[in-house]
Amino acid sequence: MTIKMINYGLTWTDDEGVHRASAVAYDKVSGERQRKRLVGAGCTDVELVEVQPGHLPQPKE
Repeated sequence: MTIKMINYGLTWTDDEGVHRASAVAYDKVSGERQRKRLVGAGCTDVELVEVQPGHLPQPKE
């Protein structure tokens, strides 16, 4: 049986309106936990996105 490792990153808009993206990759559980922290800190448009191994998401424009 093969286990597929899926990596996730986060994109969001901070409270000053600046588009941001995570500088690290997460597993799904850790990514959801970080997403909740960002929402709690007042960030908007917070998305958990799947990324390829070795790649990170880009901030929205």
